[in-house]
Amino acid sequence: MTMIDLQLRPLWTAREIADAVGGRASVDFAINGVSYDSREVGAGDLFVALTGENTDGHRFLPQAFARGAAGAIVSEPIDEPHILVDDSMAALEAMAKASRARSDAKIIGVTGSAGKTGTKEALFAALDRYSRGKAHRSVKSYNNHVGVPLSLARMPAATKFGIFEMGMNHPGELSALTRIVRPNVAIVTVIAPAHAGFFKDEAEIADAKGEIFEGLEPGGTAIVPFDSPHYERLRAKAEKHAAHVVTFGFKEGADVRALDHVRATGGGSLVTAKIGPRMLVYTVREPGDHWIGNSLALLAAVDAVGGDLAMAGLALAELAEMPGRGARHQVPVRGGSLLVIDESYNANPASMAATIRELGREDAVRKLVCLGAMKELGDKSDGYHAGLAEPLEDANVAFAALVGPEMQALAKALAKRPGWDGKYAHCGSAEEAIAILSQHLRADDALLVKGSNAVGLAKVVDALTGDNDN
Repeated sequence: MTMIDLQLRPLWTAREIADAVGGRASVDFAINGVSYDSREVGAGDLFVALTGENTDGHRFLPQAFARGAAGAIVSEPIDEPHILVDDSMAALEAMAKASRARSDAKIIGVTGSAGKTGTKEALFAALDRYSRGKAHRSVKSYNNHVGVPLSLARMPAATKFGIFEMGMNHPGELSALTRIVRPNVAIVTVIAPAHAGFFKDEAEIADAKGEIFEGLEPGGTAIVPFDSPHYERLRAKAEKHAAHVVTFGFKEGADVRALDHVRATGGGSLVTAKIGPRMLVYTVREPGDHWIGNSLALLAAVDAVGGDLAMAGLALAELAEMPGRGARHQVPVRGGSLLVIDESYNANPASMAATIRELGREDAVRKLVCLGAMKELGDKSDGYHAGLAEPLEDANVAFAALVGPEMQALAKALAKRPGWDGKYAHCGSAEEAIAILSQHLRADDALLVKGSNAVGLAKVVDALTGDNDN
């Protein structure tokens, strides 16, 4: 098959879909994409009409076809081109499994309490460059029981490398997802108290993250954080399912290790790393030790699938900024500009502390924060929020806008510390935070905006940057 043939080949034909899902095609058609959200349907896509407790995708079929859908998976007959099935969610999963089965791609699964999306995007950049456009990855943070099958169903048959993010907030979720993905390489980035409200302790979180190794293909590789306090637990789990276990970290003994790192000109880090017997010097565009850790996991994975380490280093230096995950904006203000660091998509105690610590290293006259509540921390929530007081002091933060009821615990902790009078405000909403920050921000400041996505701190970033399209 020639390159032209591959480019012209549709993602799926109706016959292929029907065979994969055990359904019946009304007519023959071909599709070039898959979606379950009618708002995201493009011309030539397949719309999967999912049904759930609160919604029924069949209600949005007119919108999907109006946007150019070529066909739909449905559980009730319609006049437009379709595949009729008994259960549309089961059909999506079957389609995902068929996509995985028809592909010779090397598949990498990524999980962890933080760093999943960044590591997935960096891996895609590295392997897409190496394979000349033959890499595929899950988009956005499609990492749950719907997003993972959707991302697999979207994978072209000619893909050389597939990278899939997998998330969880309950035991057993990753076990099911990884058996669909069937990775050749599985990464755990870091263990931290994310979703702590659903687990007894971090050890249980480590056990749940370790489920990703259960789906490894024969001969597969598990990549484990060497510096984690849960390393032995993760390694023991990995050894049950992996032919190879590769470790990464900063400490002596890691298979992929950062021997040295310094702050790079213009931000980020210049890293000297050891990968087995080899050495690599590269730049990580994103600042922070947590991003160096992500880069080490990436190098381990690229090496495991036979990629090019030098190209991976170039990809890390050129990695595009991700909105809500570290994007940096210079915002004009009277007398100059201020730096806005957008970490508004997600937060847990470990990632909060890491980004606050990195803020303290910024070359700015003053450091300010707008911190949103960290969700799903259960009865440990107050302690985790109050525990951010020390990182704020260490970073020499001049003012803190704290958003959400959970942040009341941090406000109380700061009130007990000398020198914090007038240097913080507890806000009920992102809109209130915007109004308060407008009174404090000035030229040469650096502002970190970080919180769980549900708090809506993207509104703060949009208000400051003038991006009101979201």
